[in-house]
Amino acid sequence: MGEGSVKLKRFVIAPYDRRYRIWQTFLVVLVAYSGWSSPFELAFKKVANEGLLPLDLVVDAFFAIDILLTFFVSYLDKSTYLLVDDRKKIAFRYVTHLGFPMDVASTIPFQTIYRIFNGKKQGDDVFGFLNLLRLWRLRRVSKFFSRLEKDIRFSYFWTRFCKLICVTLFAVHSVGCLYYWLATHYHTAENTWIGSNVTNFQERSISLGYTYSMYWSVATLTTVGYGDLRAHNTGEKIFSIFYMLFNIGLTAYLIGNMTNLIVHGIARTFAMRDAINKTLRYASKNRLPEGIKEQMLAHLTLKSKTAELQQEEVIRDLPKAIRCSIAQYLFHTTLENTYLFKGVSEDFIVQLVSEIKAEYFPPKVDIVIQNEIPTDFYIIVSGAVEVVTYKNGMEQFLSKLESPELFGEVGVIFNTPQPFTVRSKRLSQVVRISHHHFKQLVQPLNADGKIILSNFLQNLKGMEKEELQEIPLISQLLSDVNSEVSTMSRGQNHEGQSQDGNRITTTTLPTRVIIHGHHPHDKPNEGGIAGKLIHLPESVEDLLIIAEKRFRKRGSTIVMADGFPMEDLGALRENDHLYIV
Repeated sequence: MGEGSVKLKRFVIAPYDRRYRIWQTFLVVLVAYSGWSSPFELAFKKVANEGLLPLDLVVDAFFAIDILLTFFVSYLDKSTYLLVDDRKKIAFRYVTHLGFPMDVASTIPFQTIYRIFNGKKQGDDVFGFLNLLRLWRLRRVSKFFSRLEKDIRFSYFWTRFCKLICVTLFAVHSVGCLYYWLATHYHTAENTWIGSNVTNFQERSISLGYTYSMYWSVATLTTVGYGDLRAHNTGEKIFSIFYMLFNIGLTAYLIGNMTNLIVHGIARTFAMRDAINKTLRYASKNRLPEGIKEQMLAHLTLKSKTAELQQEEVIRDLPKAIRCSIAQYLFHTTLENTYLFKGVSEDFIVQLVSEIKAEYFPPKVDIVIQNEIPTDFYIIVSGAVEVVTYKNGMEQFLSKLESPELFGEVGVIFNTPQPFTVRSKRLSQVVRISHHHFKQLVQPLNADGKIILSNFLQNLKGMEKEELQEIPLISQLLSDVNSEVSTMSRGQNHEGQSQDGNRITTTTLPTRVIIHGHHPHDKPNEGGIAGKLIHLPESVEDLLIIAEKRFRKRGSTIVMADGFPMEDLGALRENDHLYIV
């Protein structure tokens, strides 16, 4: 949540406020001090009574301020997911929560209060254990690291690594201090783990005792156990047993987390290697040519290197409205500049952009293959492709296309096999438009459909002669499209008028059907005229007239592929076969 995006009551602080976050981060530093000083002061009472006492009072004062501040910090209601800014509810929630008494108990300076009322500078061991209540503050460190792990500005690996280091250091420090405390409270100093090696260790410097404690703790944690510092009495042996059992869990926790971090960092590499190995095995088993094998490997390599650029992978889980907004920002201008959609309405562009799919192709990869069934056509966003054809087994270069040109539209609009092979020339990003979605968008927008057909025909007229020759029956297909465009125009002239006098244009692009000049149970004569792809007219009479022109004979009955008479033109679907007898 951005700063200032939430309007709260006066004197109420949002938990996401930048200044409050800085305050929380500052308290984490103080918590780190409390986590170190509490076990240290328990083991070395001299430090607790002299050097660290003033600093402890300052730290406690800051946490007392935070207790007061918490009464003004709003909280998130888990049922409504709204921030509660009612101060009475905030106070009631905090006071009735376990955190309030623990915060107060960990902040009260018991030793200082004892000094004020009794006048004694030396305190009992009970104050050392009361100081351990400050470890309650360590929960702030856990929340701090959890927040950093979710913050993409910081490396997850190093954040998690630092957390594991902190856990290990705290365990080593706390256990070492407690083990030293056991030695200081044993009735025979020489019969302790440190007294047997250091004479009068309690009279020696604090740094010496702390060094011995840390040395023993680290050696035991790492299961080295040199034997130079070992337990001498029953209490120390029991403590060592529990510490070694604890080390088993701590070591498993550390190794498990480090393993997860390392595996997470190389997971993508393993996935790519597995995909490549599977591809190679598949190509070897099926004896695929080297050219196809290289294209498959290039595609996998590109997919791995451009994983962050794959549009669908990134935005798949986003709401549709956000996905549409992203697509509009990225591809709206490209579609507007494409020749096929020049002059169409803004509504059509907006709807079409929402249905497109973005893809990347490495160099020298076939995007469209000659004579394949047309299911999509493509618009170049970046990069370049080359259009080639095959004659007598020889590849012939026809043209080069760049952004914002498109390819594959000839096969889609004519509903014929793709006349060309289109191959990426360099790393290229294209958007793919489905034939099915394209037809669904065009049907209710008659005016845009006519503009698209007009643009398409105009582009065909400007094609090179070599390219036109590669489109089968181009002259007949052009005459079909021209006749259907004129039919659509005539159909509009017969539409009714609305109440305000404006003409209603409800005609859509007709369904395409295939007509035959013989009965479905009869085989066509060898060398006879094959089936013809036409746009379905509005009446049976018009359909018979078109069939007479195509097959040079007059029919009277229209039957379906199963031999039954056709009942209704409106029930026909795309690419249905009709037989004129």
